[in-house]
Amino acid sequence: MPMTMTQKILAAHAGLEEVRAGQLLEAELDIMLGNDVTTPVAINEFEKAGIPALCAPEKTAFVLDHFTPNKDIKSAEHCKQIRIFAKKHGVKHFFDVGRMGVEHAVLPEQGIVVPGDAVIGADSHTCTYGALGAFSTGVGSTDLAAALATGKAWFKVPSAIKVEVTGRFQPHVSGKDLVLELIGRIGVDGALYRSLEFCGEGIGNIPMDSRLAIANMAIECGAKNGIFPVDEITLAFVRGRAQRDWKVFAADEDALYDEVIRIDMNTLRPTVAFPHLPSNTRTVDDLERAGERIAVDQVVIGSCTNGRMEDLRIAAALLKGRKAAQGVRLIVIPATQQIYLDAMREGLLETFMEAGAAVSTPTCGPCLGGHMGILAQGERAVATTNRNFVGRMGHPESEVYLASPAVAAETAVNGYISQPKA
Repeated sequence: MPMTMTQKILAAHAGLEEVRAGQLLEAELDIMLGNDVTTPVAINEFEKAGIPALCAPEKTAFVLDHFTPNKDIKSAEHCKQIRIFAKKHGVKHFFDVGRMGVEHAVLPEQGIVVPGDAVIGADSHTCTYGALGAFSTGVGSTDLAAALATGKAWFKVPSAIKVEVTGRFQPHVSGKDLVLELIGRIGVDGALYRSLEFCGEGIGNIPMDSRLAIANMAIECGAKNGIFPVDEITLAFVRGRAQRDWKVFAADEDALYDEVIRIDMNTLRPTVAFPHLPSNTRTVDDLERAGERIAVDQVVIGSCTNGRMEDLRIAAALLKGRKAAQGVRLIVIPATQQIYLDAMREGLLETFMEAGAAVSTPTCGPCLGGHMGILAQGERAVATTNRNFVGRMGHPESEVYLASPAVAAETAVNGYISQPKA
């Protein structure tokens, strides 16, 4: 029976020759992930069940990133609970202040996830690792607790949408624009519990940081996961950093898909998702043609979507020698400690600070309205994050516009949503 890439990975981890869409199965997991918000719930359930030890501490990863460095007493208590549990059970992949980062940037960077893996994480953006040719998806905290005890998880095998990409990105266009275009076309439930399988001759023109951004937002159109084929770009990324051997899976040529969506990267333009849905997209060209000037109070460049080196370089190139507009709070957050170091050595942090930015240690803080950039009533932000629901970054009467690092940087300088021209 022909299978998609996702279906092949799930079949292999379930010990089956083949699977079909809709089938229920139990799969062995390679990595189980929790963060400082979701892990305490999992720990409570794990201990309530009286389970004496982790099934596989070497497959367990805890990353303290959402409210860390701790913003209040409650978040401090949560992190303390995780630290005690991680030490007691010998968790191999534990990331805390000083060596941490945004979880979905840390795990690929550190070679913890590799091609062919089956990964769950108690965070909806765990789908990020599909950029490496892995099956990865978000689960609830109680599902994580069960996985920590057994090393397994139940799945319903998803059907798939094929996303064929051609061409190459034009100046100031990146993976964020591609995924916003896709979500804008199909809506926030357009891929509900289906796999987004990216393919086509344009794949080789998409750098890894953009692939990670695209896979990261698969959940924003309801997908179970997003996944890219393993090619030389993938292998160049994992070689030298992978902590384990990997296995390459590829879809059968006659695999079945529910539909095919075609995207010509040559035609993509800088795109923005307006409040309050990632699917509410318009190009910046449209804004300029309509003569609309949407003023903003804050710009955030960072997150598990767009806080990597490619993103920071794009933003720094546009901010070099320029200043953030009067009244605009510019916040830049490198996604990991290593990215922070690399950006410092390249002089990017100096560029940001000279432009009037506040540069933060790695954290998810502002993305979920946690800390380091909460919005007040009536305020607007342009952010390189992945969600703009009501109240996502603060007050329920604030607004979040999702955009690429290029659009975010240009917007910071002009004070209103702008087309990058430099």
